[in-house]
Amino acid sequence: MARTSNKREFLVLALAVLVGLVLLPCLNAYTPADSSFHISTFTLSVYGKYLCYAVLAMGVNLLWGYTGLLSLGQCLFFALGGYAFGMHLMLLIGKLGQYKADIPDFMVFLEFAKKYPATGGLPPHWVPFKNLWFSLAAVVVVPAVVAAIFGWLAFRSRIKGVYFSILSQALTYAATLMFFRNDFTFGGNNGLTDFKVILGHGVNEPVTKRVLYILSGVLLLLVYLFCRWLASTKFGLIQQAIRDSENRVLFSGYSTAHFKLLVFVLAAVISGLGGALYVPQAGIINPSEMGPDKSLEAVVWCAVGGRGVLVGPILGAIGCNALKSYATHAYAEQWPYILGILFIFVTLFMPKGIVGLPGQLTGLKRKWLRRTAAADLESKRADKVVTP
Repeated sequence: MARTSNKREFLVLALAVLVGLVLLPCLNAYTPADSSFHISTFTLSVYGKYLCYAVLAMGVNLLWGYTGLLSLGQCLFFALGGYAFGMHLMLLIGKLGQYKADIPDFMVFLEFAKKYPATGGLPPHWVPFKNLWFSLAAVVVVPAVVAAIFGWLAFRSRIKGVYFSILSQALTYAATLMFFRNDFTFGGNNGLTDFKVILGHGVNEPVTKRVLYILSGVLLLLVYLFCRWLASTKFGLIQQAIRDSENRVLFSGYSTAHFKLLVFVLAAVISGLGGALYVPQAGIINPSEMGPDKSLEAVVWCAVGGRGVLVGPILGAIGCNALKSYATHAYAEQWPYILGILFIFVTLFMPKGIVGLPGQLTGLKRKWLRRTAAADLESKRADKVVTP
């Protein structure tokens, strides 16, 4: 039975890779623009953003679905990864900006040259981000360090349940307010935008968009395989035991705080990587991306897709964002209500999400068949009693 399940999973995974990472980029690159099979560069970029959101949802699922930690601040780490890579992209603009200066336009506008004359107007903590490898390392290190500090303070104090959710939401709200400040040197309300080049190529060139899309798909695939492997290890079993009954794990002699801290850091790194690939495809990163409402949306994605199942957050993230893209055009003002109704409906009537829907329908069918059989049997008994 396990072999059949693994074989089915492998076939579905291979089909998804073939369609998502081979077929779609080829339809964009090799089909005429007027062909009905052509995938536009804009559409491919939108799909790439969906894949990055799916990576974020995998991080949420690792925490909530497999460890029982409902974090309402996961988009903070997503945004931190985006800012780390966005800083490098901003420093590549150089003379291509509106002010034709050696520093980003917002730094010229805010007169950073007077504040930081020694570095030509560039804040000291921006200087290392001129190096690509430092920026890529920061994509991993910055979210990990922030998660480690916050997680250590929270878990050593045995904060859990709804209190952990509230505290994580407070963290991301405080960070959002801090990044909104112009003197925090990260672009304030406008954030980082107007990227021009990446690795020597134009950010908006079709080949660049294709490469970024493929990298997003590869990252999602690697995160999926990593989470699958982790769930099958002893660590993964303890992780799920913490979700089901943390007290029993404590009584078994395990330090649950250490396990939760490591999972929290891993989820932050996964989210940060997704944010780094999201930024060049979206063309902007600002404090609104780390707002509490964004983290709540990520939780909805997991709930809709099915938490505690690897493919659930992927389906939820892609499906919900596709619905959002449509609804924000057709029903712009009603979209928050649609999202709220969807979450309530899934919570009440689809507790296992889209992934659990086939099993739920099968269970309802069996229950209906049992009731029908019992009613038929009762009818036959009644007929025997009436018949002389």
